[in-house]
Amino acid sequence: MRQLGSILLLAFVVGSVSAFYSPSDGVVELTPSNFDREVVKDDAIWVVEFYAPWCGHCQSLVPEYKKLAKALKGVVKVGSVNADADSTLSGQFGVRGFPTIKIFGANKKSPTDYNGQRTAKAIAEAALAEVKKKVQGVLGGGGGSSSGGSGSSSGDDVIELTEDNFDKLVLNSDDIWLVEFFAPWCGHCKNLAPEWAKAAKELKGKVKLGALDATAHQSKAAEYNVRGYPTIKFFPAGSKRASDAQEYDGGRTASDIVSWASDKHVANVPAPELIEITNESTFETACEGKPLCVVSVLPHILDCDAKCRNKFLDTLRTLGEKFKQKQWGWAWAEGGQQLALEESLEVGGFGYPAMAVVNFKKMKFSVLKGSFSKDGINEFLRDISYGRGHTAPVRGAKKPAIVSVDPWDGKDGQLPTEEDIDLSDIDLDKDEL
Repeated sequence: MRQLGSILLLAFVVGSVSAFYSPSDGVVELTPSNFDREVVKDDAIWVVEFYAPWCGHCQSLVPEYKKLAKALKGVVKVGSVNADADSTLSGQFGVRGFPTIKIFGANKKSPTDYNGQRTAKAIAEAALAEVKKKVQGVLGGGGGSSSGGSGSSSGDDVIELTEDNFDKLVLNSDDIWLVEFFAPWCGHCKNLAPEWAKAAKELKGKVKLGALDATAHQSKAAEYNVRGYPTIKFFPAGSKRASDAQEYDGGRTASDIVSWASDKHVANVPAPELIEITNESTFETACEGKPLCVVSVLPHILDCDAKCRNKFLDTLRTLGEKFKQKQWGWAWAEGGQQLALEESLEVGGFGYPAMAVVNFKKMKFSVLKGSFSKDGINEFLRDISYGRGHTAPVRGAKKPAIVSVDPWDGKDGQLPTEEDIDLSDIDLDKDEL
């Protein structure tokens, strides 16, 4: 009788342990007979736990999993598989331990392993990230911002990267990129998010910042040997391969990120083109949209031969390289060819060469008063970059008219040929002489 009681007690314990979830918990019991119908053929996103009744970690997960099902009701479906009762599904999906949680997203045959914290909040965030991925896939998304709630960087300037768009946006572009590989449950990633967004805003137009959910896109994270979160990788300018990625070794504040990325940007930025102003189009190309435009007026070719002019041009190109991070425009014209430009900037009247730096947005300019030499121009431009120096309004408060002229052919100037005049046929009075 005592033995029978022990058997009944054991049966009760096993039965109560194996019944982890009831229908009222919102967790769907999945078996080999209903799995395809409920999960594979369903359009909904599913979170599925593979468990064993005897597993202590599985038992500890029960209250959080119930909480998860309640929180995701109507958004993501939550199910469970008793892998101890039937190993068919666990074998099919490569389950090697318990509990194993898989997220079945758009591709039901290739679910995502969830390896984050075993809390309702963390699992929910990973599931919602999969929902967002599916929605963007339907809409042809990819360019939006990452969800701040998922631990990634929020802000319109942070570009969300996925396995589908990564190579196209990062590797096949000429842009410089910093890419954060994050996990939704990662606390350090959440701390980085506002700093990453702020840095993206400050670096806009120079360096692109992206974020990739490494838990949702595990193959891409594995390709770049991501072992912890957040991991930040630098991708240089120009067409590149995965092997070109470099480790980011800077700090995690916005100012640290901006400083580190700016140094990389400067190293990759090409020197500005020094453009001769020969018509309206060349003038616009040189100065339009630039924060400042450095305009030089060089001596006439008859007063300064090709060797002399090239020396001036080499000096300007050298300084253009030095100040390239400023993204200024650089232009030059021959003295006397663009008189309206000279008059509006008040240069040329005291001789050539001359230089003025102009802000056409504010219609203000500053004139070089020192020597037209490497040192003299460097000091002048350095003061300009620091906001020092005297400025004056552009005469007429508008862009000057530019006339069309022939570009310099790179050769020395030639004096006009004097016409020989035969005076033998001209009868002149002595008084006229």
